[in-house]
Amino acid sequence: MSSQTEEQLWVICPVCHKPNHAGVQFCQHCWGAAIHSEAALNTVELAEAARLRAKYLKRKRAIKIAAIGAGGLAVVVTTLLILFYFTDLIIKPPQAVNSNSLPGEWAMFQHDLSHSGNAGAAAIVPEGTLKWVFQAGAAIHSSPSVANGTVYIGSQDSRLYALDAETGGKRWEYQTGSWVDSSPSVANGVVYFGSNDGHLYALNAQSGQKVWDFASTFPIRSAPAIAGKILYFGSDDYNLYAIDTATGRKVWDYDTGSPAQSPPVVANGVVYIGAADGYTYAFNALNGQRRLRFRTHYPVYAGPAVVDTTVYVITTNGRLSAFNGMERTRLQEHEVKPLWTQLRLMLPGLVPVPPQQSGYLWTVDLRGASNSSPVVVGDTLYVGLENKLVAFDTKTQKKLWSFATGGAVRSTPAVAGNAILVGSDDGHLYAVEAATGTKIWDFATGGAITSSPALANGIVYVASDDGKLYAIK
Repeated sequence: MSSQTEEQLWVICPVCHKPNHAGVQFCQHCWGAAIHSEAALNTVELAEAARLRAKYLKRKRAIKIAAIGAGGLAVVVTTLLILFYFTDLIIKPPQAVNSNSLPGEWAMFQHDLSHSGNAGAAAIVPEGTLKWVFQAGAAIHSSPSVANGTVYIGSQDSRLYALDAETGGKRWEYQTGSWVDSSPSVANGVVYFGSNDGHLYALNAQSGQKVWDFASTFPIRSAPAIAGKILYFGSDDYNLYAIDTATGRKVWDYDTGSPAQSPPVVANGVVYIGAADGYTYAFNALNGQRRLRFRTHYPVYAGPAVVDTTVYVITTNGRLSAFNGMERTRLQEHEVKPLWTQLRLMLPGLVPVPPQQSGYLWTVDLRGASNSSPVVVGDTLYVGLENKLVAFDTKTQKKLWSFATGGAVRSTPAVAGNAILVGSDDGHLYAVEAATGTKIWDFATGGAITSSPALANGIVYVASDDGKLYAIK
């Protein structure tokens, strides 16, 4: 008998990877595979194989955990991004970010940040008598603002003027580098306005001393809007800007892809602005996150009007639209719709009609050129169209009446009690009855009126291409 014990050999099952004694035909653990003794291992080799197998399994588990973790993280991040960009579940617009003129004032374009153009039902209706007139050095397209007994107006003589609201006497003037077509806004003792020299100016409202200025690349014709501590304005350099009112530093901006001349509106924590690219945009007022891109198909230079959550916009060719301003644009909806429509034409009866764009309520073609911003009182919308002032029922989407003038109506209407006041290129300021469109009175100036009237304490202030600002009582 040999003194040395014969060395034991092992064979590893290719299915369950467990060791079997060499010589067996099938795995004694899983009975699932034939055993080939040619790959027999001794005890030392078996231990090494077991170590390598354990290392492999550990690495495999680590890879699996990492893959599951990465996949889970990707799902979480994607979900958060969708919730952030397409819903209000993470960040809601700051509902308190709004602004308004004080009683008896008209401190910004169209009176307030919702562009109501309404001095109130109790406002005194002027009777059409001249109180005073101020002569600037060139035509005036800027619309006046009235605050703290002072009227502020820009002119194409490159100046902003501050005038005594009672007498028309000049308190101060400020020289810029080009025309001032932008309408000024007044808040917290500072007057803000743009110039065609590409600067947005902030001046002390009492003294006219410059507080700061912000430079864009091209002319600023948009009327600024101030809400809270941020000022918003559009520029011909395509951008909507949000500026810190205290420092003049940029908070955020957005490139609309076309000149942004429309005066922005701020309501319910959302900023709205029309653009020449055929869209009206909505942004979170604080961080500039784009919420809605509403397609109008044609340029929008007039300012939007907001009533509760409904936004009204009119294009340069008279297409009037209403949309829910708190809606969010779906992912790539404007890019997908043409492809969807084309597919539906190719496969009639098989492809459903594409849904309306986000926020859509209705669109009516009023059939006429318009650069006048709409004003809404109750269920009635007033807007300039061709040579007419038009009243439109927002509930029925029907025209109520129209009042014809002798020239294009590019001026934006203002409301005082039961009267609508609007200027015309025929050089007249008209007061008409809100309910019927019947003329109450008209006042003749020496040039076309593209400036929009402002009402304060029973006085209407309006400017003309003749370079004069008129105060009419």
